[in-house]
Amino acid sequence: MTSATDPYPRAPEAAAPPSAEPDGGPAKAPRWSLPALAAILVLAGVLYSWNLSSSSLNSFYSAAVLSGTQSWKAWFFGSLDAGNFLTVDKPPLVLMVMGLSCRVLGYGTWQMMLPLIAAALGTIWIVHASVKRIWGHGAAAVAALVLALTPITVAINRDNNPDTLLVLLMVAGAALALRAVRDGRLLPLVGSAVCFGLAFNTKMLQGYIALPAVFAVYLYAARGGLLRRVRNLAVAAVALAVSSFWWAAAVSLVPASSRPYIGGSTDGTAWDLIMGYNGLGRV
Repeated sequence: MTSATDPYPRAPEAAAPPSAEPDGGPAKAPRWSLPALAAILVLAGVLYSWNLSSSSLNSFYSAAVLSGTQSWKAWFFGSLDAGNFLTVDKPPLVLMVMGLSCRVLGYGTWQMMLPLIAAALGTIWIVHASVKRIWGHGAAAVAALVLALTPITVAINRDNNPDTLLVLLMVAGAALALRAVRDGRLLPLVGSAVCFGLAFNTKMLQGYIALPAVFAVYLYAARGGLLRRVRNLAVAAVALAVSSFWWAAAVSLVPASSRPYIGGSTDGTAWDLIMGYNGLGRV
């Protein structure tokens, strides 16, 4: 502070730098944050992989994965048998992931479950990163720990059902949508739509559960004018359609005599599976 009679006037002190980034994330992580996240991931990995055995897995999907290691055609269609007579009653994305793992590492329980355990850990990491950006490291650690230890989370991450991959893709889609809301950019929104489209190819309409809320939040809260938001949502809708229906469209291009019967359908088509058994049949 200076006065009119001060012979040595001093320049005003510079304002202290902000302690947080513009998006609300802390400028510097506390030293305990990364070790805490690592400990949570290790704990989750142990819980999800300890004493795994084939008896705890869904034999329906195990058979389809085995078929996928014996026939690329069975791998693409999600066939229960290498002869491609009948498929499972879900789209084959999770079977494709497990099948690739088993083709590289050999067929077995661990080889089948490895990508799903990695997906489960990825979900925890995304939740931690998303919460940290808004509410800080303490809340992020709590959120990651709660997700990792929730009993149903442990249960679904110890079998080969599609739910583990489904949750990863839905959480990733929501996280990317929140990023798009914050910065108003198109690319994260398109990435979000692709994640939800891949979730559709994991468990069909269940992959869309959070989609209406995600798009509504973007339309209401994203930066930029209304016209820009609507235009971005239209582009995202195209990405969603392509990433959702590429498999069903590809199946439709194969003559019925050259493809397996689509399990769960009434006419052997993927479209009937979408609208019937995995669509209105679930209402």
